[in-house]
Amino acid sequence: MTLHLHAQDRDRDAPPQRLVTLDQPALPAILNEKIEQAAAYARSARSVATRRAYASDWAIFVAWCAENGLSPLPASPDVVAVFASDQAASGRNPATINRRVAAIGHHHRAAGHPAPTALPTAGRLAEVLAGIRAEHGGAKRRKAPADAAALRNMLATIEGDGLRAARDRAILAIGMAAALRRSEIVALRVEDVALVPEGLRLTIARSKTDRAGEGAVIAIPEGTRIRPKALLLAWMAAAGHGEGALFRRLTRKDVLTDAAMSDRAIARLVQACAGAAGYDPAQFGGHSLRAGFITEGAAQGATIFKLQEVSRHKSVQVLSDYVRNAELFKDHAGQRFL
Repeated sequence: MTLHLHAQDRDRDAPPQRLVTLDQPALPAILNEKIEQAAAYARSARSVATRRAYASDWAIFVAWCAENGLSPLPASPDVVAVFASDQAASGRNPATINRRVAAIGHHHRAAGHPAPTALPTAGRLAEVLAGIRAEHGGAKRRKAPADAAALRNMLATIEGDGLRAARDRAILAIGMAAALRRSEIVALRVEDVALVPEGLRLTIARSKTDRAGEGAVIAIPEGTRIRPKALLLAWMAAAGHGEGALFRRLTRKDVLTDAAMSDRAIARLVQACAGAAGYDPAQFGGHSLRAGFITEGAAQGATIFKLQEVSRHKSVQVLSDYVRNAELFKDHAGQRFL
């Protein structure tokens, strides 16, 4: 935008008006920059895993609309209702369907349209989603926990002293000992590890429930059975890297790279070790390490609040379920007469 300012002398005999030109950034360019900055903040409000899931869900919806000759953007509530119904008929569980509907709403809002679920005509869509939950809902299926016994068996399947073996043992031990999510495992950096006489102090810079990035410090005891500190130090000594990603991707020839592992690689590792130890690999996943710590801690008598110090759950409701499961037979009401 160019502004023209006319400077006049107070004296009538002064020279003709002098034209002063100031070049300023065009307003649309400024707005575009601010809008992009705001969009970046909006993207940061969701985790990498959520953004990846939303992108996949949106692609599935767009492909479905193309197959049926429908417009994905904007989509009417009735179109989304039929999509949700088709998803249920194909075997998708209610949680996945609800996420895909949320992804559709997210992409609509990003494009300047209201989410289909927010429209006045969304009553039928709400009924369809409620019907899907009633018809196909049920108890939430959780991955089997890799408790102390299971983890020791899984660790025993990793043979050798090579780079990959050292890394994989450290991942299993640290992931369980700190009740980490798989996204938190791959986000760890060498600088996040502090050695103390009692064991380790692990800094979690950001997590699923810590979107503000306040961070948390987790204490990991030295240990005498799983020995998480010793296994982590063995990996760090073998890798020899003093900064950057803690757990790094290896090539097929076990050459260390600078890239951090993917969270999916953590899930594959857990499943492979579970299968090698004689467990059903389909029952295990990346969450098994986190669940294993909570399950074992509850079984050993740890209070909900001590568990929460490590797991960093915002609510104790989830933790109370683990404790209840661990104490189902403790002081059972029928113990004295059954």
